[in-house]
Amino acid sequence: MKLSNQAMGTLMMTLQKCLMEQSDITDLLQQLDFDVQSEELVVTNPPMLRFPNKDANDEEPTMPREEDF
Repeated sequence: MKLSNQAMGTLMMTLQKCLMEQSDITDLLQQLDFDVQSEELVVTNPPMLRFPNKDANDEEPTMPREEDF
């Protein structure tokens, strides 16, 4: 079994989030839920990244989903 592109992207973005917030990555990793799809692991609840935006109409960026690849 391997990580899907979505799961790998989620792990990388989780690491980036923890680096930006200077927080412990293990807390976020323990919260991730995985599912098997097409013999690959996918994350069913990727964390949200929040960036301050200048325009209130801007949507918050989300973590990539498997269908994005």
